Amino acid sequence: MILAARGIRTFAYGFQSVLLGIYLRQVGFAPWQVGAVLTATLLGSAALTALFTGTADRYGRRRMLEISAAFMAASGAAFAFSTSYPLLILASLTGTVGATSGEVGPFLSLEQAILPQTTDAGRRTRLFSFYNLVGAVSGSVGALAASTPALLQRTLGMGAQDAFRAMFLTYAACAVIALWLFTRLSHGVEVASGAPTPGLGRSRATVLRLAALFSLDSLAGGFVVQSLIAFYFNLRWDAGPEILGPVFLWVGLLQAASFLAAARVAERIGLINTMVFTHLPSNVLLMAIPFAPSLPWAIGLLLARHALSQMDVPTRQSYIVAVVDPEERIAAAGVTNIARNVAQAITPVIAGAAMQVVGLGVPFLLGGGLKIVYDLMLFAMFRHIRPPEERR
Repeated sequence: MILAARGIRTFAYGFQSVLLGIYLRQVGFAPWQVGAVLTATLLGSAALTALFTGTADRYGRRRMLEISAAFMAASGAAFAFSTSYPLLILASLTGTVGATSGEVGPFLSLEQAILPQTTDAGRRTRLFSFYNLVGAVSGSVGALAASTPALLQRTLGMGAQDAFRAMFLTYAACAVIALWLFTRLSHGVEVASGAPTPGLGRSRATVLRLAALFSLDSLAGGFVVQSLIAFYFNLRWDAGPEILGPVFLWVGLLQAASFLAAARVAERIGLINTMVFTHLPSNVLLMAIPFAPSLPWAIGLLLARHALSQMDVPTRQSYIVAVVDPEERIAAAGVTNIARNVAQAITPVIAGAAMQVVGLGVPFLLGGGLKIVYDLMLFAMFRHIRPPEERR
């Protein structure tokens, strides 16, 4: 059920992240306003994650997942039926608007705590790789579905905005399906009866240092969330959803392949080494995108970057839950994901303003440069702190 819900959610994120910035431009919003909408959804995601991960083991993980899915459905409906900027900001503050192809809201933290209960330490990284594989494949299919508005306009004669709104209704419908799947979860997803009070104990210092580093990575990532990348390609090269949909399909498929490779690479060289040495070259490729002389070159650099950039995701998730005690996992996942969400929320509005005032390519340079700093700091601070399976 967890994997099925993950798949249906990320399918919706896949097309929403491609269409969102383009749609907001269509209805007359300036780049800084587009950035503000993305910032609002990431801030809402951080707030919701903080609230729900702090209360999930008291009121029920399944219940928190159900409420999150209900918020996701409401946000999709708001974008389908309104172009009021204040209302769209409020909808974004639910934290469940798919501004990126990855997770938004508290889903990730809650599921990240549930998954290790279903396997042993030796298979944990492979499970996280498969979990992310499901998300990447579903997200890539969703990205391909972003070309649907153009199809609706050609075949049914729908107006451009109406075609986009049909996709937002589809987003809401996907959330309703995810909600139903969450209602089918067993009580095995909850914290064990009699377990210690959730929270950070002896691993507090380690988790807080990781959270600080991950926030730097996410701050950098906020400059290049998928909605902003699609927005950039639309502004710079006049690429519409019919081009960007297939492009982001391949982005997702390359990410999916990298998730499978990540587990094997981590078994050979370790989790931290995998996180760092696959991330560094991807950031150089990211910084090269604004210098591409043509759309095909820019697409090629983007695809090459994404073939490497997400190999740190399953390894990071596995590392977090490996270096803390089992009863601290939901707190550790919550703290690190909240830090990531808050940091990522800061930069889209800055990126939008920079694109409008300084230059369209500035977010790629800032994002890539800060990510390189993160990689070097992570390696320096954590290369000697190994998960249990690497100490044998």
